Amino acid sequence: MKEREVSIIGAGLAGSEAALQLAKRGIRVNLYEMRPEKMTGAHTTEKLAEFVCSNSLGSYDTTNASGLLKREMELLGGELIKVAYRTQVPAGNALAIDREGFSEQVTELVESNENINLIRKEVSSIPEGNVIMASGPLTSEALAESIKEFTESDYLYFFDAIAPIVEKDSINFDIAFWASRYDKGEASYINCPMNKEQYERFYNILINAPRIELKTFEKNAKFFESCLPVEVLASRGVDTLRFGPMKPVGLVDKRTGEENYAVVQLRQDNSAKTLFNLVGFQTNLKWGSQKELVQSIPGLENANIVRYGVMHRNTFINSPRLLNCTLQTRKRENLFFAGQLTGTEGYTESIASGLLAGINMARYINEEPLLQLPASTMLGALTHYISDENHDKFQPINSNWGIVEPVELPKKERKNKRLKAELIANRSIEYIKSIMK
Repeated sequence: MKEREVSIIGAGLAGSEAALQLAKRGIRVNLYEMRPEKMTGAHTTEKLAEFVCSNSLGSYDTTNASGLLKREMELLGGELIKVAYRTQVPAGNALAIDREGFSEQVTELVESNENINLIRKEVSSIPEGNVIMASGPLTSEALAESIKEFTESDYLYFFDAIAPIVEKDSINFDIAFWASRYDKGEASYINCPMNKEQYERFYNILINAPRIELKTFEKNAKFFESCLPVEVLASRGVDTLRFGPMKPVGLVDKRTGEENYAVVQLRQDNSAKTLFNLVGFQTNLKWGSQKELVQSIPGLENANIVRYGVMHRNTFINSPRLLNCTLQTRKRENLFFAGQLTGTEGYTESIASGLLAGINMARYINEEPLLQLPASTMLGALTHYISDENHDKFQPINSNWGIVEPVELPKKERKNKRLKAELIANRSIEYIKSIMK
């Protein structure tokens, strides 16, 4: 009979989800969180499952890869996805949350659960016994060294950046307007329009703005493509932002009926609708330069910035060498990894991997076959991707259609992306429903 107690290192999104999965199956959990004893460069509170970059989990439409992953989590009994919907704020087709409300509810769920013992202290080495490592991309140096020793390999890493947040009451709505792209869903984004002259002024400020200097060990920074700092995007060409986070397509100010040269979007960040973050404006500029840049945006000339952008190092293991698609390590059967530490990049993906690690640790303890989802599901495709030994140069991955087992379509329908997505989603949903009966 295996020991019915598990140590989970890290009470972020993945660790909290894994703990709740184990607890509801009657398994005791010691959940370790180093905050507030030791803070990170990105977290601002001691609450569990804190969102530090964006407050969006991406689309909830199942014809979107991220939306399908959310639906799979619901069917698999995910706990944090329930909290996300309870703390949802308007964001068009996206599932955005009140980040404070979300963290408060997760913290309450964990602290009130009789099967979870929350321990506020740093863990400096991988414990013995049943363990789920979910210490995240900001793993402390001491623990990172222990993991490095276990894996017998160097860490891989990339850099993640956080966008500024401004007060809604400081936005000039004589200029800014409410809309969602192509009028999909509620008009839940604040849009700041720019003409060509305004955009060029903004661009010149951006490319000439000083950045916060990286530490010595961070000099050879690798950026994750889906979360690039705005200044890195701008360095690729004057129009890069206009085809990226500042694209004006589908955003028409109904007061003028005109499509603008560029548009900066802001997304609701809390339930009270008092705070909004700049979509796609992750940055590592010095704070004085950030203020100048933000206030050069029409409608934000008097913006009160309540949180400036920062950049931090994200660390992840070489999962293809270390993990099975069940998230169990090949080297030690009672050790699992979950969250961004595995190279599953994104909030939704972190929660999903914690869900699977929790389910599989419970199955391991109960001496049941581990859940090995097929690559025809989004979560299965993610775990197969990160555990594929054929990877030469492994990099973090989001949920996307490119990693999922394809469906066969008649030749005349092969370019119909929506139909393809619908068929993949239906196949995945039916499969997961069948195994959850």
